[in-house]
Amino acid sequence: MATVLAIETSCDETAVAIVKNRQILSNIVSSQIAIHQKYGGVVPEVAARQHVEKVNWAIAQALEAAHCTWADIDGIAATCAPGLVGALLVGLTAAKTLAMLHQKPFLGVHHLEGHIYASYLSTPDLQPPFLCLLVSGGHTSLIYVKDCGYYETLGQTRDDAAGEAFDKVARLLKLDYPGGPVIDRLAQQGNPKTFFLPEGQISLPAGGYHPYDSSFSGLKTAVLRLIQKLQQDSPILPIADIAASFQATVARALTKRAIACALDYGLTTIAVGGGVAANSGLREHLQAAAIPHHLRVIFPPLKFCTDNAAMIACAAAEHFDRGHASPLILGAQSRLAISDVMRLYA
Repeated sequence: MATVLAIETSCDETAVAIVKNRQILSNIVSSQIAIHQKYGGVVPEVAARQHVEKVNWAIAQALEAAHCTWADIDGIAATCAPGLVGALLVGLTAAKTLAMLHQKPFLGVHHLEGHIYASYLSTPDLQPPFLCLLVSGGHTSLIYVKDCGYYETLGQTRDDAAGEAFDKVARLLKLDYPGGPVIDRLAQQGNPKTFFLPEGQISLPAGGYHPYDSSFSGLKTAVLRLIQKLQQDSPILPIADIAASFQATVARALTKRAIACALDYGLTTIAVGGGVAANSGLREHLQAAAIPHHLRVIFPPLKFCTDNAAMIACAAAEHFDRGHASPLILGAQSRLAISDVMRLYA
């Protein structure tokens, strides 16, 4: 496979990596979490400015760590969609400039395809078809992975993404941002059976519920009402028990849908990607539920669950080896369906 340098700047991590044969030669990540914590979320303009300041440093670090020169690089890639447009433009501009300067092919990569390829980094023998449960701050989807560049969304959230729900519930509990790691840590100290919280369901016009789509807005509201009710009796909240009950409900909802979808489509492997893939509750629920059905479940290492450039480089390398390249006029897009990945290549 090709040796690809990739740049990831879709949100609040400035990341650059070099990957060859699904092996990571270098993986540099400069996080902005500390900068955005005081705002309680990512501020797009601040994120873009930080990318401008860090991207050249990250490129130099990636080349040094991989012991590579530009002669060793076959292609240069960058995340182009979906994401914060201002942030995406920083990485895209850097990658295009380097591609022209060093006369290398340029590849624009879909961010969600990158999360799918995070599993290839930890499990190089993984081959389609399989089901990807992609759960992050902006996305919650069940994706049928048919081949490189060919995907079908079988289920998705109708409102809040799972990661977004974690952040919002953390805010209700007056916890730090980002909410996912904090709630996960507290949940391990609490009892998940303390409070009953409803799983969101999507009604079908003909009756019944959608088997794969999810909803987390109602769950967030249920937590709010629970907090308000508890505060009527005492100003001290059982935060660990609330966190554990909430996390277990999310994990149960995601697990039920992923298992049902895999079985219905005859898929024997479920690969999980995105920031919420790092959640211990989801890992425990899904792995336990898969055993009776003889399903293989793949969770990437924690460092590949959150945004990184290694997963982008891995996806780009596979496209490169199949003869795909992107035009230099390719722009940044805040939204792009995973089924439209092949539109990124000439």
